Amino acid sequence: MDKEVERAVPNAAMTEKTDVVLIGAGIMSATLGALLRQLQPDWSISLFERKDAAAPESSDPWNNAGTGHSALCELNYTPQNADGSVDITKAIDINERFQVSRQFWAYGVENGVLGDPSQFINPIPHVSFVHGADNVDYLRKRYEALSRHPLFDTMQYIDDEDEFRRRLPLMARGRDFSDPVALNWTDGGTDIDFGSLTKQLLAHLGASGASIAFGTEVRDLTKQSDGRWNVKVRNTRTGETRTVNARFVFVGAGGYALPLLQKSGIKEMAGIGGFPVSGLFLRCTNRELVDQHEAKVYGKAAVGAPPMSVPHLDTRVIRGNKGLLFGPYAGWTPKFLKEGKNSDLFKSIRANNLFSMVGVGLTEMSLTKYLISELLKSQGGRVNSLEEFVPRADGHDWELITAGQRVQVIRRKGAGGVLEFGTAVITADDGSIAGLLGASPGASTCVSAMLDVIQRCFPAEYTAWMPKLKEMVPSLGVKLSENQALYQEVWDWTSKSLRLTDNTPTSAGVAQSAAM
Repeated sequence: MDKEVERAVPNAAMTEKTDVVLIGAGIMSATLGALLRQLQPDWSISLFERKDAAAPESSDPWNNAGTGHSALCELNYTPQNADGSVDITKAIDINERFQVSRQFWAYGVENGVLGDPSQFINPIPHVSFVHGADNVDYLRKRYEALSRHPLFDTMQYIDDEDEFRRRLPLMARGRDFSDPVALNWTDGGTDIDFGSLTKQLLAHLGASGASIAFGTEVRDLTKQSDGRWNVKVRNTRTGETRTVNARFVFVGAGGYALPLLQKSGIKEMAGIGGFPVSGLFLRCTNRELVDQHEAKVYGKAAVGAPPMSVPHLDTRVIRGNKGLLFGPYAGWTPKFLKEGKNSDLFKSIRANNLFSMVGVGLTEMSLTKYLISELLKSQGGRVNSLEEFVPRADGHDWELITAGQRVQVIRRKGAGGVLEFGTAVITADDGSIAGLLGASPGASTCVSAMLDVIQRCFPAEYTAWMPKLKEMVPSLGVKLSENQALYQEVWDWTSKSLRLTDNTPTSAGVAQSAAM
């Protein structure tokens, strides 16, 4: 793919000019580039990626769970209140945002922006799983609260042992059903290969004239007196440096977005720090076991554990092949990228975020304890955790893999700081630069996040762009949870265009994906 989309590098002595610079070849930059290309085809776009391939970090399919976060199964989005009721506010918001992504992807398939949708999205049930009487009671209340809303009205509540065995044979085998179990089951979920999706978006962007340079690291960002940005880049293979002058810069560099935004000097970064957390998963490709499980099943995080630790057993479809993923198990490293540097965390400490970071260290003791316990886990301990989902799990069937690196946002709060578990968009007050920090729901809400960037950074153009935006995302500006007819209309459309009603991976899809 590199040869397909990479463009020639001009003379280093010259300063190039471009309308838009995108930093990082992940799902966020690819999405923003694709949106802008549709909205303003005559703008010049330059993208820089330090690695030699697209989607090398958090967007890589094995570096995230590919859930298609839509709050159908993630219990951390539906917390239980002190009075026993279930708060579904966040679940509705995240599902609304995911519907925006589905619409743009459907538009992309129909208009040549994207190719075969089975290469990046496949139907898979999304399931919430609990055991124990108190948890079963909570899941019933969750179902009652969610199923009354149009976005979740196809959800089923299951607490029958025979039905559990029929739907989840791998999880049922060897289970003691004297401990009550319950499921919230939704057939309309998806598995997403964000690596393949990113590559398709970038291939279209490159074919439409954008300059995409791999092996090119952004070293510095400097605001000019005319409001434009000088972006200093370095070729990682030759060491050659050059400067690109841009009207607008988007920093979609995963964990490395934090230090780059700090280098920009924008006041919006004052007090913001980052806490890196790496993820580990157990992966199974044993066909006999894989064929016994076809769902994404999310459980409850342990008491005192952070939201990012919610255990899940996922069916994955990557390059046409199915596999199973269980985790996450937390790891820790001071690196901000999976292939970053051990000095990343320490170099990110500034006078304006020191108290924020120290404050978090003092207040987030539960996170510290959780990380220590995770780091001390042996392979046997990890398999013991897996047995809550797969009672007869054999460690020989599962290999430990290191997933993507996440940098959780730390913000100033009072004299100290607070750790955020989510996705944050940072924009300068003049709209000349923006960046994305944080983690989940992340990639699943990429279109919504990038439309937010567009609205904030291009207010003068946004009104003129509205007809095209509504063509790409028909529900834009409307809450689907309050308009059931429109929701059904866009759901039927996106399901058909993305081939989610009758969609199985094909060998042709595998070959095309592998070639990119």
